[in-house]
Amino acid sequence: MIRNTLSRIWEEMKRGRYILPRNTTIDYRGRLIQESSCLPLIQGQGLVFESLGHVPRAHALGIKKPPQLTNPTTHQNKIGICASSKQGGQRRASSSLLLTAPRLSPQPPQQQQHQDHHLREQSKRHQEEEIEKHHRRNSSNNNNKMKGLFKSKPRTPADVVRQTRDLLIYAQRTPDSRESKREEKMSELCKNIREMKSILYGNSESEPVSEACAQLTQEFFKENTLRLLIMCLPKLNLEARKDATQVVANLQRQQVQSKLIASDYLEANIDLMDILIQGYGNTDMALHYGAMLRECIRHQTVARYVLESEHMKKFFDYIQLPNFDIAADAAATFKELLTRHKSTVAEFLSKNYDWFFAEYNSKLLESSNYITRRQAVKLLGDILLDRSNSAVMTRYVSSRDNLRILMNLLRESSKSIQIEAFHVFKLFAANQNKPADIVSILVANRSKLLRLFADFKIDKEDEQFEADKAQVVREIAALEPKDHS
Repeated sequence: MIRNTLSRIWEEMKRGRYILPRNTTIDYRGRLIQESSCLPLIQGQGLVFESLGHVPRAHALGIKKPPQLTNPTTHQNKIGICASSKQGGQRRASSSLLLTAPRLSPQPPQQQQHQDHHLREQSKRHQEEEIEKHHRRNSSNNNNKMKGLFKSKPRTPADVVRQTRDLLIYAQRTPDSRESKREEKMSELCKNIREMKSILYGNSESEPVSEACAQLTQEFFKENTLRLLIMCLPKLNLEARKDATQVVANLQRQQVQSKLIASDYLEANIDLMDILIQGYGNTDMALHYGAMLRECIRHQTVARYVLESEHMKKFFDYIQLPNFDIAADAAATFKELLTRHKSTVAEFLSKNYDWFFAEYNSKLLESSNYITRRQAVKLLGDILLDRSNSAVMTRYVSSRDNLRILMNLLRESSKSIQIEAFHVFKLFAANQNKPADIVSILVANRSKLLRLFADFKIDKEDEQFEADKAQVVREIAALEPKDHS
Protein backbone atom coordinates (compact mmCIF):
# COMPACT_ATOMS: atom_id res chain seq x y z
CA MET A 1 0.00 0.00 0.00
CA ILE A 2 2.88 2.35 0.80
CA ARG A 3 4.35 1.74 -2.64
CA ASN A 4 1.00 2.29 -4.38
CA THR A 5 0.43 5.52 -2.51
CA LEU A 6 3.94 6.73 -3.30
CA SER A 7 3.42 5.83 -6.95
CA ARG A 8 0.23 7.84 -7.13
CA ILE A 9 1.71 10.87 -5.45
CA TRP A 10 4.85 10.64 -7.57
CA GLU A 11 2.86 10.73 -10.80
CA GLU A 12 0.61 13.52 -9.57
CA MET A 13 3.66 15.55 -8.55
CA LYS A 14 5.06 15.19 -12.04
CA ARG A 15 1.78 16.44 -13.45
CA GLY A 16 1.88 19.46 -11.15
CA ARG A 17 -1.09 18.40 -9.06
CA TYR A 18 0.84 18.30 -5.73
CA ILE A 19 2.35 21.56 -4.58
CA LEU A 20 3.79 20.97 -1.12
CA PRO A 21 5.77 23.16 1.26
CA ARG A 22 9.05 22.00 2.74
CA ASN A 23 8.93 19.15 5.28
CA THR A 24 5.23 18.40 4.74
CA THR A 25 3.91 15.06 5.98
CA ILE A 26 0.91 13.40 4.34
CA ASP A 27 -0.63 10.03 4.97
CA TYR A 28 -1.17 7.34 2.36
CA ARG A 29 -4.69 8.61 1.75
CA GLY A 30 -3.24 11.87 0.48
CA ARG A 31 -4.35 13.93 3.51
CA LEU A 32 -2.12 16.63 4.95
CA ILE A 33 -1.08 15.78 8.54
CA GLN A 34 1.51 18.29 9.67
CA GLU A 35 4.74 20.05 8.85
CA SER A 36 7.80 18.61 10.52
CA SER A 37 11.13 17.05 9.85
CA CYS A 38 9.99 13.45 9.56
CA LEU A 39 8.03 13.46 12.84
CA PRO A 40 6.90 10.06 14.15
CA LEU A 41 3.39 9.08 13.11
CA ILE A 42 0.93 7.99 15.80
CA GLN A 43 -1.49 6.24 13.48
CA GLY A 44 -1.16 4.45 10.16
CA GLN A 45 1.56 5.07 7.63
CA GLY A 46 2.75 8.26 5.99
CA LEU A 47 5.26 10.02 3.75
CA VAL A 48 7.66 12.83 4.56
CA PHE A 49 8.90 15.11 1.73
CA GLU A 50 12.21 16.74 2.52
CA SER A 51 14.02 19.64 0.85
CA LEU A 52 11.34 20.38 -1.73
CA GLY A 53 12.32 24.03 -1.69
CA HIS A 54 10.42 27.13 -0.75
CA VAL A 55 7.00 26.84 -2.33
CA PRO A 56 3.61 28.17 -1.26
CA ARG A 57 1.74 26.09 1.27
CA ALA A 58 -1.04 24.05 -0.35
CA HIS A 59 -3.09 21.00 0.37
CA ALA A 60 -2.81 17.73 -1.49
CA LEU A 61 -5.37 16.83 -4.14
CA GLY A 62 -7.19 13.52 -4.31
CA ILE A 63 -6.06 10.64 -6.53
CA LYS A 64 -8.43 8.39 -8.48
CA LYS A 65 -6.18 5.73 -10.06
CA PRO A 66 -2.65 5.10 -8.80
CA PRO A 67 -0.17 4.80 -11.70
CA GLN A 68 2.83 2.49 -11.64
CA LEU A 69 5.99 3.75 -10.02
CA THR A 70 8.58 4.90 -12.52
CA ASN A 71 12.32 5.31 -12.22
CA PRO A 72 13.05 9.01 -12.56
CA THR A 73 16.48 10.12 -13.69
CA THR A 74 16.15 13.89 -13.42
CA HIS A 75 17.37 16.33 -10.77
CA GLN A 76 16.97 14.54 -7.46
CA ASN A 77 15.49 15.11 -3.96
CA LYS A 78 14.91 12.50 -1.30
CA ILE A 79 11.54 11.14 -0.29
CA GLY A 80 11.44 9.26 2.96
CA ILE A 81 8.81 6.65 3.93
CA CYS A 82 7.77 6.28 7.56
CA ALA A 83 5.76 3.34 8.84
CA SER A 84 4.46 2.40 12.30
CA SER A 85 4.89 -1.07 13.71
CA LYS A 86 2.01 -3.37 14.49
CA GLN A 87 2.47 -2.61 18.20
CA GLY A 88 2.07 1.11 17.53
CA GLY A 89 5.79 1.75 17.93
CA GLN A 90 7.31 4.78 16.32
CA ARG A 91 9.88 4.68 13.51
CA ARG A 92 11.70 7.30 11.53
CA ALA A 93 12.02 7.28 7.80
CA SER A 94 14.01 4.33 6.58
CA SER A 95 17.02 5.27 4.51
CA SER A 96 16.70 1.97 2.66
CA LEU A 97 13.39 3.12 1.20
CA LEU A 98 14.65 6.43 -0.14
CA LEU A 99 13.56 7.23 -3.71
CA THR A 100 14.61 9.96 -6.12
CA ALA A 101 12.27 12.65 -7.32
CA PRO A 102 12.58 15.65 -9.63
CA ARG A 103 12.88 19.10 -8.13
CA LEU A 104 9.43 20.54 -8.57
CA SER A 105 8.51 24.11 -9.22
CA PRO A 106 5.08 25.59 -8.96
CA GLN A 107 3.52 25.37 -12.45
CA PRO A 108 -0.10 25.52 -13.55
CA PRO A 109 -1.53 22.09 -14.39
CA GLN A 110 -2.28 23.02 -18.03
CA GLN A 111 1.29 24.20 -18.68
CA GLN A 112 2.72 21.03 -17.16
CA GLN A 113 0.41 18.87 -19.28
CA HIS A 114 1.50 20.77 -22.37
CA GLN A 115 5.17 20.16 -21.55
CA ASP A 116 4.54 16.45 -20.96
CA HIS A 117 2.71 16.17 -24.28
CA HIS A 118 5.57 17.98 -26.06
CA LEU A 119 8.15 15.59 -24.55
CA ARG A 120 6.12 12.54 -25.55
CA GLU A 121 5.74 13.82 -29.13
CA GLN A 122 9.45 14.60 -29.35
CA SER A 123 10.33 11.12 -28.14
CA LYS A 124 7.90 9.57 -30.62
CA ARG A 125 9.39 11.52 -33.52
CA HIS A 126 12.88 10.52 -32.51
CA GLN A 127 11.90 6.84 -32.46
CA GLU A 128 10.26 7.13 -35.89
CA GLU A 129 13.38 8.78 -37.34
CA GLU A 130 15.58 6.02 -35.97
CA ILE A 131 13.30 3.35 -37.45
CA GLU A 132 13.29 5.10 -40.84
CA LYS A 133 17.10 5.37 -40.86
CA HIS A 134 17.32 1.69 -40.05
CA HIS A 135 14.99 0.78 -42.92
CA ARG A 136 16.94 2.95 -45.35
CA ARG A 137 20.22 1.33 -44.38
CA ASN A 138 18.74 -2.13 -44.81
CA SER A 139 17.14 -1.21 -48.14
CA SER A 140 20.39 0.26 -49.47
CA ASN A 141 22.34 -2.80 -48.42
CA ASN A 142 19.79 -5.11 -50.03
CA ASN A 143 19.84 -3.12 -53.28
CA ASN A 144 23.62 -3.25 -53.43
CA LYS A 145 23.55 -6.98 -52.85
CA MET A 146 20.91 -7.47 -55.56
CA LYS A 147 22.87 -5.35 -58.03
CA GLY A 148 25.88 -7.48 -57.40
CA LEU A 149 23.92 -10.70 -57.89
CA PHE A 150 21.82 -9.66 -60.91
CA LYS A 151 23.66 -7.38 -63.34
CA SER A 152 21.33 -6.15 -66.13
CA LYS A 153 22.25 -7.00 -69.70
CA PRO A 154 23.00 -4.02 -71.98
CA ARG A 155 20.04 -3.13 -74.19
CA THR A 156 20.26 -3.58 -77.95
CA PRO A 157 19.06 -0.80 -80.31
CA ALA A 158 15.98 -2.89 -81.05
CA ASP A 159 15.26 -3.16 -77.30
CA VAL A 160 15.46 0.61 -76.96
CA VAL A 161 12.93 1.08 -79.79
CA ARG A 162 10.54 -1.54 -78.37
CA GLN A 163 10.61 0.01 -74.91
CA THR A 164 10.15 3.46 -76.43
CA ARG A 165 7.12 2.20 -78.35
CA ASP A 166 5.57 0.76 -75.18
CA LEU A 167 6.12 4.05 -73.35
CA LEU A 168 4.59 6.02 -76.24
CA ILE A 169 1.50 3.81 -76.07
CA TYR A 170 1.34 4.52 -72.33
CA ALA A 171 1.75 8.27 -72.94
CA GLN A 172 -1.25 8.27 -75.28
CA ARG A 173 -3.56 7.09 -72.53
CA THR A 174 -5.64 9.52 -70.50
CA PRO A 175 -3.70 10.51 -67.36
CA ASP A 176 -4.82 8.47 -64.37
CA SER A 177 -4.82 9.38 -60.70
CA ARG A 178 -1.29 8.07 -60.17
CA GLU A 179 0.50 11.13 -61.47
CA SER A 180 3.80 10.17 -59.83
CA LYS A 181 3.92 6.95 -61.86
CA ARG A 182 3.09 8.84 -65.06
CA GLU A 183 5.88 11.35 -64.46
CA GLU A 184 8.30 8.48 -63.95
CA LYS A 185 7.21 6.85 -67.22
CA MET A 186 7.46 10.12 -69.16
CA SER A 187 10.94 10.70 -67.78
CA GLU A 188 11.95 7.22 -68.91
CA LEU A 189 10.48 7.92 -72.37
CA CYS A 190 12.57 11.08 -72.72
CA LYS A 191 15.71 9.14 -71.75
CA ASN A 192 14.95 6.48 -74.38
CA ILE A 193 14.53 9.10 -77.10
CA ARG A 194 17.84 10.63 -76.07
CA GLU A 195 19.45 7.17 -76.27
CA MET A 196 18.09 6.62 -79.80
CA LYS A 197 19.57 9.96 -80.82
CA SER A 198 22.92 8.92 -79.35
CA ILE A 199 22.87 5.66 -81.34
CA LEU A 200 22.08 7.45 -84.61
CA TYR A 201 24.39 10.45 -84.23
CA GLY A 202 27.06 9.12 -81.89
CA ASN A 203 28.41 11.17 -79.01
CA SER A 204 31.56 12.93 -77.86
CA GLU A 205 33.24 9.58 -77.16
CA SER A 206 32.27 7.48 -80.18
CA GLU A 207 30.97 7.64 -83.74
CA PRO A 208 27.67 5.98 -84.72
CA VAL A 209 27.91 2.28 -85.57
CA SER A 210 26.26 1.44 -88.90
CA GLU A 211 25.03 -1.96 -87.73
CA ALA A 212 23.39 -0.46 -84.63
CA CYS A 213 21.77 2.25 -86.77
CA ALA A 214 20.40 -0.38 -89.15
CA GLN A 215 18.93 -2.41 -86.28
CA LEU A 216 17.29 0.67 -84.80
CA THR A 217 15.88 1.79 -88.18
CA GLN A 218 14.46 -1.63 -88.99
CA GLU A 219 12.73 -1.95 -85.62
CA PHE A 220 11.51 1.67 -85.72
CA PHE A 221 9.61 1.23 -89.01
CA LYS A 222 8.49 -2.33 -88.28
CA GLU A 223 5.47 -1.00 -86.41
CA ASN A 224 3.83 2.40 -85.87
CA THR A 225 6.59 3.93 -83.76
CA LEU A 226 6.83 7.01 -86.03
CA ARG A 227 3.09 7.62 -85.86
CA LEU A 228 3.12 7.26 -82.08
CA LEU A 229 6.07 9.63 -81.78
CA ILE A 230 4.41 12.30 -83.95
CA MET A 231 1.12 12.03 -82.04
CA CYS A 232 2.80 12.14 -78.62
CA LEU A 233 5.23 14.95 -79.45
CA PRO A 234 3.08 17.68 -77.80
CA LYS A 235 3.18 15.72 -74.51
CA LEU A 236 6.99 15.71 -74.34
CA ASN A 237 9.15 18.41 -72.82
CA LEU A 238 11.11 20.80 -75.04
CA GLU A 239 14.40 18.89 -74.97
CA ALA A 240 12.69 15.59 -75.76
CA ARG A 241 10.88 17.25 -78.71
CA LYS A 242 14.20 18.43 -80.11
CA ASP A 243 15.70 14.96 -79.70
CA ALA A 244 12.67 13.33 -81.33
CA THR A 245 12.87 15.75 -84.27
CA GLN A 246 16.52 14.87 -84.83
CA VAL A 247 15.77 11.14 -84.57
CA VAL A 248 13.01 11.36 -87.22
CA ALA A 249 15.24 13.47 -89.49
CA ASN A 250 18.12 11.00 -89.28
CA LEU A 251 15.92 7.96 -89.89
CA GLN A 252 14.81 9.34 -93.28
CA ARG A 253 18.39 8.87 -94.52
CA GLN A 254 19.18 5.51 -92.94
CA GLN A 255 19.47 2.63 -95.36
CA VAL A 256 18.84 -1.01 -94.52
CA GLN A 257 20.32 -3.33 -97.13
CA SER A 258 20.74 -0.36 -99.50
CA LYS A 259 17.07 0.56 -99.22
CA LEU A 260 15.37 3.59 -97.67
CA ILE A 261 12.69 1.79 -95.69
CA ALA A 262 11.40 5.12 -94.35
CA SER A 263 10.08 5.90 -97.84
CA ASP A 264 8.02 2.70 -97.96
CA TYR A 265 6.62 3.35 -94.49
CA LEU A 266 5.60 6.93 -95.31
CA GLU A 267 4.03 5.90 -98.59
CA ALA A 268 1.81 3.50 -96.63
CA ASN A 269 1.13 6.13 -93.94
CA ILE A 270 0.97 9.25 -96.08
CA ASP A 271 -1.71 10.81 -93.85
CA LEU A 272 1.05 11.64 -91.37
CA MET A 273 1.99 14.52 -93.69
CA ASP A 274 -1.40 16.11 -93.00
CA ILE A 275 -0.56 16.18 -89.28
CA LEU A 276 2.88 17.68 -89.90
CA ILE A 277 1.63 20.41 -92.27
CA GLN A 278 -1.20 21.41 -89.94
CA GLY A 279 1.43 21.73 -87.21
CA TYR A 280 2.29 25.18 -88.60
CA GLY A 281 -0.92 26.36 -86.98
CA ASN A 282 0.41 25.37 -83.54
CA THR A 283 2.96 27.85 -82.22
CA ASP A 284 4.54 25.32 -79.85
CA MET A 285 4.85 22.51 -82.39
CA ALA A 286 5.41 24.37 -85.69
CA LEU A 287 9.21 24.28 -85.74
CA HIS A 288 9.42 20.61 -84.71
CA TYR A 289 6.79 19.42 -87.19
CA GLY A 290 8.24 21.68 -89.90
CA ALA A 291 11.71 20.16 -89.52
CA MET A 292 10.24 16.64 -89.68
CA LEU A 293 8.21 17.57 -92.77
CA ARG A 294 11.25 18.86 -94.67
CA GLU A 295 13.10 15.62 -94.01
CA CYS A 296 10.11 13.52 -95.07
CA ILE A 297 9.73 15.31 -98.42
CA ARG A 298 13.20 14.11 -99.30
CA HIS A 299 11.21 11.13 -100.57
CA GLN A 300 9.67 11.91 -103.95
CA THR A 301 6.38 10.14 -103.26
CA VAL A 302 5.89 12.26 -100.15
CA ALA A 303 6.76 15.49 -101.98
CA ARG A 304 4.30 14.67 -104.76
CA TYR A 305 1.54 14.05 -102.23
CA VAL A 306 2.11 17.40 -100.52
CA LEU A 307 2.33 19.34 -103.81
CA GLU A 308 -0.92 17.87 -105.07
CA SER A 309 -2.80 18.21 -101.78
CA GLU A 310 -4.97 21.11 -100.68
CA HIS A 311 -2.34 21.88 -98.05
CA MET A 312 -0.12 23.46 -100.71
CA LYS A 313 -2.30 26.58 -100.81
CA LYS A 314 -1.90 27.01 -97.05
CA PHE A 315 1.83 27.71 -97.42
CA PHE A 316 1.10 31.15 -98.91
CA ASP A 317 -0.50 32.04 -95.57
CA TYR A 318 2.03 30.24 -93.37
CA ILE A 319 4.87 32.22 -94.99
CA GLN A 320 3.20 35.47 -93.89
CA LEU A 321 2.55 34.49 -90.27
CA PRO A 322 3.47 37.24 -87.77
CA ASN A 323 5.78 34.86 -85.90
CA PHE A 324 9.09 35.33 -87.74
CA ASP A 325 10.57 31.93 -86.85
CA ILE A 326 7.50 30.00 -87.98
CA ALA A 327 7.16 32.07 -91.17
CA ALA A 328 10.83 31.47 -92.03
CA ASP A 329 10.45 27.74 -91.36
CA ALA A 330 7.38 27.55 -93.61
CA ALA A 331 9.30 29.41 -96.34
CA ALA A 332 12.15 26.89 -96.07
CA THR A 333 9.71 23.99 -96.47
CA PHE A 334 8.00 25.75 -99.39
CA LYS A 335 11.35 26.16 -101.15
CA GLU A 336 12.25 22.51 -100.54
CA LEU A 337 8.97 21.42 -102.12
CA LEU A 338 9.57 23.54 -105.25
CA THR A 339 13.25 22.76 -105.85
CA ARG A 340 14.19 19.24 -104.69
CA HIS A 341 12.42 16.90 -107.11
CA LYS A 342 12.77 18.56 -110.53
CA SER A 343 10.46 16.43 -112.64
CA THR A 344 7.72 16.36 -110.00
CA VAL A 345 7.88 20.16 -109.58
CA ALA A 346 7.76 20.77 -113.35
CA GLU A 347 4.69 18.57 -113.63
CA PHE A 348 3.01 20.32 -110.71
CA LEU A 349 3.69 23.84 -112.05
CA SER A 350 2.46 22.95 -115.53
CA LYS A 351 -0.82 21.59 -114.16
CA ASN A 352 -1.36 24.33 -111.59
CA TYR A 353 0.22 27.34 -113.32
CA ASP A 354 -2.71 29.77 -113.16
CA TRP A 355 -3.69 29.59 -109.50
CA PHE A 356 -0.14 29.03 -108.27
CA PHE A 357 1.44 32.12 -109.85
CA ALA A 358 -1.62 34.26 -109.15
CA GLU A 359 -1.13 33.48 -105.45
CA TYR A 360 2.65 33.79 -105.74
CA ASN A 361 2.52 37.27 -107.27
CA SER A 362 -0.19 38.78 -105.08
CA LYS A 363 0.72 37.26 -101.70
CA LEU A 364 4.49 36.96 -101.93
CA LEU A 365 6.05 39.24 -104.58
CA GLU A 366 3.71 42.13 -103.73
CA SER A 367 3.70 41.49 -99.99
CA SER A 368 4.14 44.43 -97.65
CA ASN A 369 6.78 42.45 -95.76
CA TYR A 370 10.32 43.11 -96.97
CA ILE A 371 11.66 39.66 -96.03
CA THR A 372 8.77 37.93 -97.77
CA ARG A 373 9.40 39.89 -101.00
CA ARG A 374 13.14 39.20 -100.92
CA GLN A 375 12.72 35.45 -100.34
CA ALA A 376 9.96 35.20 -102.96
CA VAL A 377 11.86 36.92 -105.77
CA LYS A 378 14.95 34.81 -105.08
CA LEU A 379 12.93 31.57 -105.13
CA LEU A 380 11.20 32.69 -108.33
CA GLY A 381 14.59 33.06 -110.01
CA ASP A 382 15.65 29.58 -108.84
CA ILE A 383 12.45 28.06 -110.25
CA LEU A 384 12.49 29.82 -113.64
CA LEU A 385 16.22 29.38 -114.26
CA ASP A 386 16.00 25.62 -113.74
CA ARG A 387 16.10 23.88 -117.12
CA SER A 388 13.42 21.38 -116.13
CA ASN A 389 11.01 24.33 -115.81
CA SER A 390 11.76 25.86 -119.22
CA ALA A 391 8.15 25.60 -120.40
CA VAL A 392 6.92 27.32 -117.25
CA MET A 393 9.58 30.02 -117.63
CA THR A 394 8.55 30.80 -121.23
CA ARG A 395 4.96 31.18 -120.15
CA TYR A 396 5.86 33.39 -117.20
CA VAL A 397 8.00 35.87 -119.16
CA SER A 398 5.26 36.31 -121.74
CA SER A 399 2.94 38.01 -119.24
CA ARG A 400 2.84 41.82 -119.04
CA ASP A 401 1.48 41.62 -115.46
CA ASN A 402 4.51 39.63 -114.42
CA LEU A 403 6.81 42.16 -116.15
CA ARG A 404 5.14 45.06 -114.33
CA ILE A 405 5.74 43.36 -110.95
CA LEU A 406 9.42 42.72 -111.75
CA MET A 407 10.02 46.30 -112.93
CA ASN A 408 8.60 47.57 -109.64
CA LEU A 409 10.96 45.27 -107.74
CA LEU A 410 13.88 46.74 -109.72
CA ARG A 411 13.01 50.13 -108.22
CA GLU A 412 13.23 48.82 -104.63
CA SER A 413 15.59 50.65 -102.29
CA SER A 414 17.00 47.31 -101.14
CA LYS A 415 20.04 46.27 -103.16
CA SER A 416 19.35 42.59 -102.38
CA ILE A 417 15.86 42.72 -103.88
CA GLN A 418 17.13 44.67 -106.90
CA ILE A 419 19.77 42.05 -107.68
CA GLU A 420 17.35 39.13 -107.34
CA ALA A 421 14.74 40.96 -109.44
CA PHE A 422 17.37 41.58 -112.15
CA HIS A 423 18.02 37.83 -112.49
CA VAL A 424 14.32 37.34 -113.33
CA PHE A 425 13.99 40.51 -115.44
CA LYS A 426 16.85 39.44 -117.73
CA LEU A 427 14.69 36.48 -118.80
CA PHE A 428 12.08 38.93 -120.15
CA ALA A 429 14.76 40.86 -122.05
CA ALA A 430 16.50 37.75 -123.40
CA ASN A 431 13.29 36.15 -124.70
CA GLN A 432 13.61 36.05 -128.49
CA ASN A 433 9.87 35.62 -128.93
CA LYS A 434 8.63 38.58 -126.92
CA PRO A 435 4.92 39.29 -127.26
CA ALA A 436 4.05 42.73 -128.66
CA ASP A 437 2.72 44.05 -125.34
CA ILE A 438 6.00 43.10 -123.62
CA VAL A 439 8.02 44.92 -126.30
CA SER A 440 5.86 48.03 -126.05
CA ILE A 441 6.35 48.22 -122.27
CA LEU A 442 10.12 47.85 -122.59
CA VAL A 443 10.32 50.47 -125.35
CA ALA A 444 8.17 52.93 -123.36
CA ASN A 445 10.47 52.58 -120.34
CA ARG A 446 13.75 52.23 -122.28
CA SER A 447 15.41 55.44 -121.12
CA LYS A 448 14.58 54.80 -117.47
CA LEU A 449 15.82 51.23 -117.67
CA LEU A 450 19.10 52.21 -119.34
CA ARG A 451 19.80 54.87 -116.69
CA LEU A 452 19.03 52.35 -113.96
CA PHE A 453 21.41 49.74 -115.36
CA ALA A 454 24.17 52.31 -115.94
CA ASP A 455 24.36 52.91 -112.17
CA PHE A 456 23.46 49.33 -111.24
CA LYS A 457 26.46 47.76 -109.52
CA ILE A 458 27.05 45.17 -106.86
CA ASP A 459 29.45 45.35 -103.94
CA LYS A 460 31.88 42.70 -105.17
CA GLU A 461 33.07 42.10 -108.70
CA ASP A 462 31.12 39.47 -110.58
CA GLU A 463 32.01 38.89 -114.21
CA GLN A 464 28.87 36.88 -114.91
CA PHE A 465 26.66 39.62 -113.49
CA GLU A 466 28.40 42.28 -115.57
CA ALA A 467 28.07 40.14 -118.71
CA ASP A 468 24.35 39.59 -118.08
CA LYS A 469 23.79 43.31 -117.48
CA ALA A 470 25.57 44.24 -120.71
CA GLN A 471 23.44 41.75 -122.65
CA VAL A 472 20.20 43.17 -121.18
CA VAL A 473 21.25 46.73 -122.09
CA ARG A 474 21.95 45.69 -125.68
CA GLU A 475 18.61 43.91 -125.98
CA ILE A 476 16.64 46.91 -124.68
CA ALA A 477 18.57 49.42 -126.80
CA ALA A 478 17.91 47.39 -129.96
CA LEU A 479 14.17 47.02 -129.40
CA GLU A 480 11.79 48.33 -132.01
CA PRO A 481 8.05 48.71 -131.47
CA LYS A 482 6.01 45.85 -132.89
CA ASP A 483 2.78 46.14 -134.77
CA HIS A 484 0.00 44.83 -132.51
CA SER A 485 -1.97 43.72 -135.53
